[in-house]
Amino acid sequence: MTYAVTSVVERPIYKGGPVVPRYVDAEQRRTDILQAASEALAEEGYGRLSLRGLARRMGGSSTLVTHYFATKEDLISGLVDRVLAEAEQARGELAAIRDPVERVRSLLHDFLPDAEETRRQEGVRVALVSYKDTEPAIASFFERIEPSMRSFIRSGLEGAVEPDRLEDLIDTVRVWVSGMVLSAVEHPEIWTPQRQHRACEQFLGLLPLVDGASPDCSTGIHSDSVAG
Repeated sequence: MTYAVTSVVERPIYKGGPVVPRYVDAEQRRTDILQAASEALAEEGYGRLSLRGLARRMGGSSTLVTHYFATKEDLISGLVDRVLAEAEQARGELAAIRDPVERVRSLLHDFLPDAEETRRQEGVRVALVSYKDTEPAIASFFERIEPSMRSFIRSGLEGAVEPDRLEDLIDTVRVWVSGMVLSAVEHPEIWTPQRQHRACEQFLGLLPLVDGASPDCSTGIHSDSVAG
């Protein structure tokens, strides 16, 4: 979901003197709040997340956050909107790749938590799983994300695998991706970016791609891989 760029008035509180209205970019402010919320979730967990604490983290009063997200549930919904918007953009980039092997390779790479930011984002999702059965907002988070992720996988596999195997292979890729993400989040010292990419190439070589779409699995695979 994208937001139109508009200016809104925020009224900072000063100790003494007049209150001077301040005009800010609403979309940028939303982005800043969601980024701060993601960082707070990664560091402190969902149980300790509060709008007031988030505002303090950003150096303002609670209205800095509640002007855009009235409740904690609204904030989580905003995070989902951001994830879905990013997935939609990635889907468009994926569709532009004509070579089926490169498209599937790009699909797998897009899921890898091979950078600090992506590892932090995936760490947030892993941490939220334990609240799925008790917090409706978190349950909604996963209910909305899962279909989008499967649709993204489908867009990468279509044309690269036999149509009658597509659904099963969507399941296979989804399970592999989930396992890789969990391993990399829990053991980043073992699952370095290089090792993730080697594993990705190995997995790509195991997929039953259509005739004429055979990956060169020697890319990035060396005998000095980390044991474990």
